[in-house]
Amino acid sequence: MNPARDATVTATQILLPGKVEPAGLRVRTQQLAAPGSGRVLLRMEATGVSFAEQQMRRGKYFDQPPFPFVPGYDVVGTVTDVGPGVDAALLGGRFAAVTKTGAWTSHLHLDARDLVPVPQDADPAAVETLLVNGITAWQMLHRTAAVPRGGTVVVLGANGGVGTTLLQLARHSGITVIGTAAQRHHEAVRELGATPVDSHDEGMYDRIRSLAPHGVDAVFDHVGGEGVVRSWRLLRRGGTLVSYGTAATKDVEGGSRLPVLKLFGRLGVWNALPNGRSAGFYNFWAGSRRADAFRARLREDLAQVLGLLTEGVLTPQVGARIPLSDAAAALALAESRTVIGKVVLVPDA
Repeated sequence: MNPARDATVTATQILLPGKVEPAGLRVRTQQLAAPGSGRVLLRMEATGVSFAEQQMRRGKYFDQPPFPFVPGYDVVGTVTDVGPGVDAALLGGRFAAVTKTGAWTSHLHLDARDLVPVPQDADPAAVETLLVNGITAWQMLHRTAAVPRGGTVVVLGANGGVGTTLLQLARHSGITVIGTAAQRHHEAVRELGATPVDSHDEGMYDRIRSLAPHGVDAVFDHVGGEGVVRSWRLLRRGGTLVSYGTAATKDVEGGSRLPVLKLFGRLGVWNALPNGRSAGFYNFWAGSRRADAFRARLREDLAQVLGLLTEGVLTPQVGARIPLSDAAAALALAESRTVIGKVVLVPDA
């Protein structure tokens, strides 16, 4: 029997109280009892700041919970307590989990079935950059678009968390990449193996077309909005547009559903055209209603990504490490688009 069973833990949590600027985030403490049946207590070692939280604070993330809530899409940490029915061998082990919300906290309860083991000697912040970002990039490149070796792809936002991972995965697979980013990030984009194009240039799409005059095998577009039409036109016959966000509408007034539904309609029309091209919206949570199959696929794809980390193929792009209690500053930094990679929250000193 675990001697910690009757102990409570004081967790430091970041609360998103409503539609606020980053400075409106609140820090609170919460007492956590021992984990219940089938659950564990995880001590956070790293959690990330993603585009999802940027949308959530605006009330614009599709299917987000009602305010107030604790954000935080994924987490790396150590199991410090286990509930009834959970193997005590998990104690002291380092694991990752995808939470969607709830990870911006020093400690949290999780279903033991959602834990994915990670290398015990790995830097937690490095692993954190490759959780949702790594799985997303892997699945879009190899499952959704299935880009062949020797192909050419376009990555919009090549300096971001997903973008930098896509560049490295593509390079490892022998795929040529054209990546868009602000000029200050071009050298970093080159170092990751891509040809940079200025994302602030009005002639961006014309420049991409000049680099790939016969079209590309895939475009990975997190921007959405009207620009997605121009992304579609970059495809060669047999190419795939993978849309995975609507960043262009993040500051537009209104609910979160309309921009997504409008995008879905547009993608559906394109898929019906007899031109040999395809378009789809990547959904990380697709298939999650079949929980066991979803967990198995998640575990399989994360194992692929972490294996490449261990082999040195992937170099995690940690944009900054910021203490949990300074989450407001971390969110503001992530939204500034001035960093390469992902901003990571770490435990307070």
